[in-house]
Amino acid sequence: MSRSMKTCFQTFYTLSVVRSKMVLQTFKNNRYKVLGVLISGGLYSYVADRKVYATGQNLKDLRAGWMTDSITDIKTLDEKSDDMRYRMEMMILRIQGDVCRALEHLEGEQKFLIDRWERKEGGGGISCVLQDGKVFEKAGVNISVVHGKLPPGAIQQMKSRGKKNLDGKDLPFFAAGVSSVIHPRNPHVPTLHFNYRYFEVESSDGSKQWWFGGGTDLTPYYLVEEDVKHFHSTLKSACDKHGKDLYTKYKKWCDDYFYIKHRGESRGVGGIFFDDVEDPSQEEAFRFVRSCAESVLPSYAPIVRKHKSDTYGNAEREWQLLRRGRYVEFNLIYDRGTKFGLYTPGARYESILMSLPLTARWEYCHKPSKGSKEDQLMEVLKSPRDWV
Repeated sequence: MSRSMKTCFQTFYTLSVVRSKMVLQTFKNNRYKVLGVLISGGLYSYVADRKVYATGQNLKDLRAGWMTDSITDIKTLDEKSDDMRYRMEMMILRIQGDVCRALEHLEGEQKFLIDRWERKEGGGGISCVLQDGKVFEKAGVNISVVHGKLPPGAIQQMKSRGKKNLDGKDLPFFAAGVSSVIHPRNPHVPTLHFNYRYFEVESSDGSKQWWFGGGTDLTPYYLVEEDVKHFHSTLKSACDKHGKDLYTKYKKWCDDYFYIKHRGESRGVGGIFFDDVEDPSQEEAFRFVRSCAESVLPSYAPIVRKHKSDTYGNAEREWQLLRRGRYVEFNLIYDRGTKFGLYTPGARYESILMSLPLTARWEYCHKPSKGSKEDQLMEVLKSPRDWV
């Protein structure tokens, strides 16, 4: 190394050392201020990018999965994301989007019609309906976020379920839920129903009550035990995360609820059903409902994929339409959700009756042939079984 280069190198090294000492001294003298800026800036970025909502995603990611804009304005959802009302709304928006896109993928080319509606008494909803498809004859996935005053009929219905402190008239309420019924075209693909909801009501003394409800159930036209076991196993796995006794409890509730009393038969092969869930806490109850809602697609989509191209003839089609008639009977005579919707002022009847199939059949005193595949299904419908 030449003498001039060595001098330059020493000069550069000396300047670097001096500069480093100055930087270190500056940091030392202002270390708390510097750390404060770094930490606060880092936390701000972290919170802004990772603000936790119903699914652990940020709001931008959540909106990308929705079918359309939320019912509540986005600013309110962002500012009050810890409030259970708005957490529930964001959760059902996501479930609606996930289910609709999965069904569109199974269907092929046809897409869901998106129908937004408003309720003058407060709130509104989003009805997504796919009709006359190749795979799905009618599939609806609705959400509603409504508030207002409870009419006397609805209050009486709640009292009959043991709800207390509901004295008075026109009690303020809030309800948010997702509800879906999927009627396939192929008789070898079962009909699916699911509904998950959150409810608040303010009593006359100013106290507030809240609870969750919901469930998922399967209505096949032909019995494939492997499919039914898969369906129930998936629901059981979702329940087991929150309590080993929940599946058994809510499976029985489902068998009891979806029972057509005047026919002496179940609507389908059951699933899970629950209402008035308040334990062990609001947070835990919400997480349980979220797990159940997220189990819908894993429990059902593989069955659709497996059977959507099965061959069938007129006899299978007519049997499917007869069983759909039973579906209509249950929904119009016994279903609590349908009754509540019809009792509620400003209810949107198109969305309430979305659960009904596009076509159905009632044949006088029909009985399937003894030992037939149709008769095998009826044996299970008259005597519910344990599947897992």
